[in-house]
Amino acid sequence: MNPQGEFRTAEQVLALAPDAPSRKAGSKLATPGPWSDTGDGEGAVWGLCAGSGSTPYRTVVDLSGASGPAFNCSCPSRKFPCKHALGLLLLRASDEAAVRAGGEPPEWARSWLSGRRLRAERAAKAEAGAATVGGGAEAEAAGAAGAEAGRAAARRRAEQRARRMADGARELEHRLTDLLRAGLASADRGGYGQWEETAARMVDAQAPGLAARVRELAAVPASGDGWPSRMLAECALLHTLAQGFLHLDGLPEPLAATVRSRVGLTTDTAELLATGQPVRDDWLILAQRDADDGRLTTRRVWLHGRNTDRMALLLSYGAAGRAPELSLPVGLSLDADLVYYPAARPLRAALATRHAPPRAAAGPPPGTDVATALARYGDALRDDPWLDAWPVVLDDVIPAPDAELGWQLADARTESALPVDPRCADRTGLWQLAAVSGGEPVTVFGDCGHAGFTPLTTWAPEAVPL
Repeated sequence: MNPQGEFRTAEQVLALAPDAPSRKAGSKLATPGPWSDTGDGEGAVWGLCAGSGSTPYRTVVDLSGASGPAFNCSCPSRKFPCKHALGLLLLRASDEAAVRAGGEPPEWARSWLSGRRLRAERAAKAEAGAATVGGGAEAEAAGAAGAEAGRAAARRRAEQRARRMADGARELEHRLTDLLRAGLASADRGGYGQWEETAARMVDAQAPGLAARVRELAAVPASGDGWPSRMLAECALLHTLAQGFLHLDGLPEPLAATVRSRVGLTTDTAELLATGQPVRDDWLILAQRDADDGRLTTRRVWLHGRNTDRMALLLSYGAAGRAPELSLPVGLSLDADLVYYPAARPLRAALATRHAPPRAAAGPPPGTDVATALARYGDALRDDPWLDAWPVVLDDVIPAPDAELGWQLADARTESALPVDPRCADRTGLWQLAAVSGGEPVTVFGDCGHAGFTPLTTWAPEAVPL
């Protein structure tokens, strides 16, 4: 292992975060502004971070340990790593010039590093001495016992988090019951505050997926006519998700994996790549989109396998508005292995081995009509009731604006049409799509869901993605 070579990308650093709020808070600190006296050397990274007080927080990360990094910060946070340690590593990963390389740690950092490394050295010598006295068999047994102890500690942490999340799910169930007993009209009168407080409780329970859905629920009363029916539907989905998590043991494993993912239990990517079944194909790069919330940039890349006819979604992250490392040119084809994350309807995947550089693609993937696209979303929804949309390719459709119904994608072969998601209505891309079409049928890739279709990529008649 080369410690100095680790945690050079945002993905590697963000994987250390104990929860989603820590990832966001750390990303916000991944800029040079609050930092001073930073350094990178002797297997450690250190810096001073300005906070609300007069004295900056002293943050140091030891990267030299064989069992992984260790963190020390003068802030009062009880999370490890804290947001300052995450921010420092993210700053180092995204802007090497902002963290001076090759220097010596200041005294306050060196003192902690020396003490920690001395304790580790003593422990290693004691373990080596025990191995010498006991012989090879005893040493192997001791090593196995140590590994088992580490696994047991990891299991205990996982069980503690599961209990906290279960408590959060039960509390959410009580709040949903209170809402329905009081009547849906109370949701309109209560305002956003009641939902934000509930969402905060879900964050405390380390269930970020539940928190996100609660915040979405808060926006329903302001969504226009018919909001009570939408509120009831969302409450039902949230109730189903909470009950699914509380009864994971009774679910088929693929559905249980989907529930765990939806409530916020993520699968370790490194472990997935090491143990998962790779799928090799000629993957056409369909679309790439970034979403930036001011703290974290999330990049989504959609792929289609020409031989397997499977869709795949790659996710990549960048800190503090910086572009994620993963970038694949839309319209090209990539011979590579993907490993899908476990789910009842697998879609998200991790990029494994690339067998060749991206090359020119033969053209768009096979498309389908509007009815088949809706059926595919319905099939996916059967496996994952909380699914907002499913990627599909539509061919022979004509984009058309309608004063009353909004934008539509009309099927040139039938009289059916698929509405465009209203959230896309103010995007210039729809008019560009209409200009490319010129009133003629085109091939369009996008997400098909309950809110409509979100166009992402268009192929003109000469098969150039736009």
